[in-house]
Amino acid sequence: MTGQRALITGGSRGVGAAVAARLAAAGLTIAVHCRSDIAAAEGVVAGLPGSGHIVVSGDIGDPEQVETFVGEAVSGLGGLDVLVNNAAIHTDQPIASTSYEQWRAGWRRVIDVNVHGTANVTWCFVDHLRTRPEGPDGGRIINVGSRGAYRGEPNAPAYGASKAAVHSMAQSLAVSLAPYGIGVAAVAPGFIRTDMAGPMLAGPAGDGIRAQSPFGRVAEPDDVASAVAWLALPGSLWASGAVIDLNGASYLR
Repeated sequence: MTGQRALITGGSRGVGAAVAARLAAAGLTIAVHCRSDIAAAEGVVAGLPGSGHIVVSGDIGDPEQVETFVGEAVSGLGGLDVLVNNAAIHTDQPIASTSYEQWRAGWRRVIDVNVHGTANVTWCFVDHLRTRPEGPDGGRIINVGSRGAYRGEPNAPAYGASKAAVHSMAQSLAVSLAPYGIGVAAVAPGFIRTDMAGPMLAGPAGDGIRAQSPFGRVAEPDDVASAVAWLALPGSLWASGAVIDLNGASYLR
């Protein structure tokens, strides 16, 4: 895949950083996106194999910022071939203990980021593919969804709903973009050991979370990144339209 270029949203830590490392090792040049932690994104870029990698930043919940940072990725790398929609937010909002004002604000922000933001980044990416001199053929879009879209998110229903939308979006676009030679797929990870999840895994709930999988552990970021990287490969086109479960057999459907 040497010579290809990828934009990874939410690439400054966790799964996004692991995906950046996997794709860079495969020969891609990477645009690592972050919302505001530029230092963390620069740290990811500094550790990637190869050269020419860049950092772009912006709130994907803001359509104007999306257009700006996708444009910066295109100009900074000389074009894009792969998009990994990884950026998302998770907000606990149990319906029985959340005020109506908090409920509305939480849903609005989660949907703005996880659904509208993902859709807007994708539109800008596809618009670039369709207008670039070599044409769109060979483009790849991979959405990072969640097991929660199927298993449920009792304390974070907006998050679960948003990830169901991200899966459906990938499947709809897989059909509409196939005539352009663009492959679109999604992954649905279960619990992942990230910095944000660390305190929960170290606390009283940790053993129960690990026991959800018969492997007796949660995913490492690289467990997810390896599947995302495969979906970006030229040989993965026939997986277009798939939503791949990555939950260590913790939820079967």
